[in-house]
Parts: sequence; structure tokens; C-alpha cells
Amino acid sequence: MATPAAGFIEKSHTADWELAVWAPDLPALFEQAARGMYALAGLRLQDGPRNKRWLELGALDHESLLVRFLEELLYLQSVDGFAFDKFQIQVTGVKLKAELEGAPLASLDKEIKAVTYHKLKIQDGPRGLEVMIVFDV
Repeated sequence: MATPAAGFIEKSHTADWELAVWAPDLPALFEQAARGMYALAGLRLQDGPRNKRWLELGALDHESLLVRFLEELLYLQSVDGFAFDKFQIQVTGVKLKAELEGAPLASLDKEIKAVTYHKLKIQDGPRGLEVMIVFDV
């Protein structure tokens, strides 16, 4: 079976959760990181009305931008009870613009407290861009 062009897989980690993410470009990498984070938490959305949100973020480098993006999603999940399953992401330099579509949470199996910088380095790999992300749970 061929490896998909973009995706994520949970990696074994001693205390926290670790996710390996790959994609052909930065916008797809950010999207797969968000989808993977939601999958690790066992997040499910309510059926019914959908809403859109727009984000504009900046950072010093791509790794910091990825952390900011994921932390913003965790914030919206925690404070607003809202998450997303449709992503239109643009990354220009170290700035991100995103149009997100989602719904209120139906359920959440386990809360992710934070996105860490442990092992965080976006790099070229055999599947395109790759990154390991460790989440504090």
C-alpha cells in the first residue's frame, strides 16, 4: 500500500502524545497537523449549522508559526467549544492566513493542554515536508 501524499500517524511517546506529520507543502502540513491533533484528542463535531473563522498569524519561523496555529485551534476549542474540519491555509514567509470551517464540539475524549517545541523541526523528507509534534496532555 502506497503512503498517502499527506497525513499523520501517532508515535509512541513516554509521557505525552507524539505525532509524525507529512505533506507536500507548508499549508498541507499545517492542515494535517491540525487534523492529527484533533484525531489524538478524539474530537468529534456536532451535526448541524456550520461556521467559518478567519485567522491571520505571524511568527519568527515556520516551527513557531505551526505552534501558534495549533495553539490557536486549542484556544478556540477550549474557550468557544469550537473546532474545524475544513481548512484553506496560505503560508507566505512566516505569515499564515486561514479560512476555517467547523462546528461546536459534540465530544472530546482527552484534552490536549499544549503544543510543545520538543523535537519540533520542519524538514524535507522522503514524503515531502515532515515534522514531529509533541503534545502535552
